Amino acid sequence: MSGGNWNPSSVGQDSRRRGMPWTVFALGILAGVALLSLRDRLLPGPSAPMGEPRLVAPRGELAGDEQSTIALYETARKGVVHITTLVERNSRGFLGGREVKSGTGSGFLWDAAGHVVTNFHVIQQADAAEVTLHDRSAFRARVVGVFPEADLAVLRIDAGSGKLEPLPIGSSHDLKVGQKVFAIGNPFGLDQTLTTGIISALGREIDGEQGQRIRNAIQTDAAINPGNSGGPLLDSAGRLIGVNTMIFSPSGASAGIGFAIPVDDVNRIVPQLISDGKIERPALGISLLPEATARSLGLEGLVISEVVPGGAAHKAGLRGLSADRFGRTRLGDILMKIEGDSLTSLRDLQNQLARRKVGEEVTVTVLRDGENLEVKAVLAPQPGLWR
Repeated sequence: MSGGNWNPSSVGQDSRRRGMPWTVFALGILAGVALLSLRDRLLPGPSAPMGEPRLVAPRGELAGDEQSTIALYETARKGVVHITTLVERNSRGFLGGREVKSGTGSGFLWDAAGHVVTNFHVIQQADAAEVTLHDRSAFRARVVGVFPEADLAVLRIDAGSGKLEPLPIGSSHDLKVGQKVFAIGNPFGLDQTLTTGIISALGREIDGEQGQRIRNAIQTDAAINPGNSGGPLLDSAGRLIGVNTMIFSPSGASAGIGFAIPVDDVNRIVPQLISDGKIERPALGISLLPEATARSLGLEGLVISEVVPGGAAHKAGLRGLSADRFGRTRLGDILMKIEGDSLTSLRDLQNQLARRKVGEEVTVTVLRDGENLEVKAVLAPQPGLWR
């Protein structure tokens, strides 16, 4: 072609020069899209712009059992109290002294008159105690009565009328293993704490703080810790079914094995403490031959060795061991049953008497001269003797 200097290689260079800006532009767009996508994945969406709280997701209604538990707590907590024990300390040899905090525990309102039930071991070392209600109002308490054998004590506060809401009372004789239970108390001084669990076992015998045997205790896996002592154990209806008294734990904290005094015993003991300040323990007024001795002689039941003059057994005509005219020991009566329940050990007799009160009439079955005989005995107080 004349008049021109056409060079094929120059044509390719020109076209590449013209295409480079478009390529860079396209790559820039792709990079921007990728960055936006990455930002959307890493940052909150448009409903929560940068620096603002996220929107709260709706959850719907609480489950039925949650609502029941909340309602139970809101009602029952008004009847649960925080107990602070105080001891008096002399102030560097000066006359008088000051009260200092020595411990904490739990309790609950028994009635609208201001009676408060707790464990005896919560207050036993104290010189005074202060009771704090759910609304944080505090009152000085005085001791009405104690019963160390069952680890129970009754205090009283003057809180005025209309302020106190005692817990409803349930029963413990008809409890079942597997029932749901609730404990409210002040573990480690943290008041108004709720824990839940089930009844793990019934009829336990445990050693109390005083070394006494507490019978028919309720075992639960509801968390009970130091400070829960004296607080209520409730059933799913919010009724009192026991008083939390101790735990079994190598570490001292809850290990899922706690014990409560059954409310049937509490409901028998507390009214007596309120009215008399003490417990009159019912007794038959007898001494027994040691069980090992009786068994070695081939005798079943509880062999009466002595009848206390003027006691319930004496008035009912029961007989103990005696001597014939030749000085030989003569067998008297052998206790076999009370109210139809067999007696095979001293513990059986103690359990029978623990469920009864002074003045109650019981039918006693004894074996006399090889024949069963039923007599009526009116239980009488016998201070210092459990049986």
